[in-house]
Amino acid sequence: MSNASASRVVIDLDVPGPTISRHLYGHFAEHLGRCVYDGFYVGESSDLPNEGGIRLDVVEALRALNIPNLRWPGGCFADEYHWMNGIGPRADRPGMVNTNWGNVVENNHFGTHEFMALCELLGAEPYVNGNVGSGTVQEMSDWVEYLTRGGDSPMVRLRKANGRDEPWQVPFWGIGNEAWGCGGNLTAEAYVDLARQYATFCKNHDGNRLYRIAAGASDHDLAWTEGLMKSISKLGGTPRDLFQAISVHYYTVPGTWEHKGSATEFGLDDYYRTMIKAQDIDRVLTGHSTVMDAYDPQRKIGLVLDEWGTWWDVEPGTNPGFLYQQNALRDALVASLHFDIFHRHAERLVMANIAQTVNVLQAMLLTDDTGLVLTPTYHVFEMNKGHHDATAVPVHVVDRQAPYTLDGKQLELLSASASVKGGRALVSVTNLDPTAAADVVLDLRGATVRDHRGRLLTAPELQAHNSAGDPQVVVPTALTEIVTDPRGLRVTLPPHSFATIELDL
Repeated sequence: MSNASASRVVIDLDVPGPTISRHLYGHFAEHLGRCVYDGFYVGESSDLPNEGGIRLDVVEALRALNIPNLRWPGGCFADEYHWMNGIGPRADRPGMVNTNWGNVVENNHFGTHEFMALCELLGAEPYVNGNVGSGTVQEMSDWVEYLTRGGDSPMVRLRKANGRDEPWQVPFWGIGNEAWGCGGNLTAEAYVDLARQYATFCKNHDGNRLYRIAAGASDHDLAWTEGLMKSISKLGGTPRDLFQAISVHYYTVPGTWEHKGSATEFGLDDYYRTMIKAQDIDRVLTGHSTVMDAYDPQRKIGLVLDEWGTWWDVEPGTNPGFLYQQNALRDALVASLHFDIFHRHAERLVMANIAQTVNVLQAMLLTDDTGLVLTPTYHVFEMNKGHHDATAVPVHVVDRQAPYTLDGKQLELLSASASVKGGRALVSVTNLDPTAAADVVLDLRGATVRDHRGRLLTAPELQAHNSAGDPQVVVPTALTEIVTDPRGLRVTLPPHSFATIELDL
């Protein structure tokens, strides 16, 4: 243990807060680059083990995360996707041009039935994003009926003809995507009317209750959120039950959109700018939540961050439209910091979806035609599984070191959150200091701790990453620098590291 003065994290284990929904650990799979094809889906003729063309190594890796939901088919792709082109015999499905991502031809071999089979293999709840930008109300209404209605109807007969007798449970439905941009370049006023109309005609069938998610704002656009809230409620009122949540998107892009920087080649200032940008998600969520509170003080409408993550320049030599990037320890720390912030917003924030699950942006998995690599970000999701549907408890970082300041902006160098469930607690702690270890006293109050164990994720360099040639560079290890303390526990975290400590209460 270091002799330096320790930061202190006060954790009130007996003060229950909101439930941390498992859906905050959701995922996103768009028809973009190699996410769906070569990622999730390789076709039934592939030499790789598969079920109906779905890669079983990918399924096995994601099942280990207890993946709660999967958003599909986009993203920007959703607003040019016509679902009827993706059903029936694959050889008969018409193709299309994916104008958003690489201008490649999409053969529609992975469609509705394949997606639902994937969700069943994963044990994940499906989140289907409908086409508002180039589709119709009837088209989306028919899709809901096709997937979720039993008995007899035109769409039920079509589904049965395509090999599925029983309806699926599909709770989550997105009403378009980024309507302010690739989803139609609409004004807030124009989209609000469409959102109300689409929500009206997306019906609940046979016990499948829809959770309709209106396409929300980018980053700090609070006016968009207010427009949606004003359309269903008055100040201090009770919202109409048209849509049940509003989305927001936020990417960690410390550079410019034209020059985002490399995923693996960066200096300390680049690191600090990245973490300052990631930390700002707290302010973004607070802003949107505050606007929603004014029109929905009882918090009946959920906030959904259905796209988040780091966005770097693509790896050299890859298609710039495929958004393939490596994933370093820095990305893992962005994820751990985000989850601490998500936990603090759990009363309003009901779902979050990292972009994206396989081979695109801040991915869990990187695949090739021989196997896959687990990224550092994957390990953060796995280490934090104990927070799924657990009860958040208050965490206060006191006696903290001074924040780091760069370009007039500050970064807090220690982040933490905690939850309790089933006689156990899970504490997550991140040392964001890239050069110095952190001594941390966990001041545990309100419960007796019978036993503890810890895990650590770090590497010698922030730029460290896993690859097919060396897949074990950044992997969890046992946290050995942990001892009892008069206040609870005392841990030493290496520079740029993430740890979880499980407590038996």
